[in-house]
Amino acid sequence: MTTGAPSPLAPKRSRARTFLPLGLAAWLVLEIWLLTVVANAAGGLTVLLLLIGGAVLGAAVIKRAGRRAFANLTSTFQQAQAAAQSGTVPDAADRKGAEDRNGFLMLGGLLLMIPGLISDVAGLLLLVPQVRTALGRAAERAVERRMAAAPPGSLQDAFQQARIHRPDGKVVQGEVIRDDAPQGPYGPAGGQRPPLTP
Repeated sequence: MTTGAPSPLAPKRSRARTFLPLGLAAWLVLEIWLLTVVANAAGGLTVLLLLIGGAVLGAAVIKRAGRRAFANLTSTFQQAQAAAQSGTVPDAADRKGAEDRNGFLMLGGLLLMIPGLISDVAGLLLLVPQVRTALGRAAERAVERRMAAAPPGSLQDAFQQARIHRPDGKVVQGEVIRDDAPQGPYGPAGGQRPPLTP
């Protein structure tokens, strides 16, 4: 006979999975309420013009950020190709795109395109370079903290190992050979044995 009680081995839900739907629902209700308040105060045409203006501005921001990201990617490929043709070591990666925080700029454009006044304000804040820089540094610190706290053998540990590279930017591939491995009569323990002869 089975009962409706959950198994004691069932994994717990993370806080993000619990609070994210509640946060989205609260945000939608707040956006709708704020739109109705502004529509009652300033008129429906004003709200419509605000939403259309936000969508147009957001599309322009996303287009500009996309062009900038494509230009950074193209220049990186051209530098690598020129270095390969000349036989020299390529320079360190250009950090211009990372300092511009194109990802946050695109997020700002997306927030401007979403109908709502709160998302428009958040999108406008992300257009300010100092805000993007502060958010980018905070995100980098958060990722580094999570990677440092990752247990060995996890996916985060693999990403951390992938970040280890030489100063010129090339990843060092290699194999570890231990001289202190236990030796058997035919070489290292667990190695190939010669075939038996009659």
